[in-house]
Amino acid sequence: MNYTQQHLNEAVDIIRKMDIAAIEKMADLLATIKRDGGRLFFLGVGGSAGNCSHAVNDFRKIVGIESYAPTDNVSELTARTNDEGWATVFVEWLKTSKLSARDAVFIFSVGGGSLEKNISPNLVLALQHAKTVGAKVTGVVGRDGGYTAQVADACVIVPTVNSETITPHSEAFQAVVWHLLVSHPKLKANQTKWESAVR
Repeated sequence: MNYTQQHLNEAVDIIRKMDIAAIEKMADLLATIKRDGGRLFFLGVGGSAGNCSHAVNDFRKIVGIESYAPTDNVSELTARTNDEGWATVFVEWLKTSKLSARDAVFIFSVGGGSLEKNISPNLVLALQHAKTVGAKVTGVVGRDGGYTAQVADACVIVPTVNSETITPHSEAFQAVVWHLLVSHPKLKANQTKWESAVR
């Protein structure tokens, strides 16, 4: 078997092992945020930060939920990193945005964050603040989900089928899950261009 077939077979295995109930729970949580006029704050680093930008677009345009990603503001992100340190960039951004109990923090991460291992401490501090103010926490993460899975109200953990390909599958399935969510009848408010064009 060549690598392409192996990688695609792994993706099929992941789909078969996905926790459908967790995704439905996430859809319900997001529907409540939308109903209550709350906002979504997408947090992620590396490739997951890029996914946050795309997800913000989809949740704003297709679902109609006010959504933001701190990593889209490069000037503020780098100023905070330079002046205050990397670990606090997200929590301070959320404080300025007056994160509240009506809002939700949505994490995209391979590991979910860990203070003990000093991996994505910025996510952990942001989640601690979210829990303090009563905001909901949700996310799509890989491995064992890390701190995100421990504190989330609804969390999807991308199943590990090969320890050598955790990162690419985790980041790819972040996109699969959020596209599922913005297409979900409980959330979708606006038609997408190509689906409406073929009618």
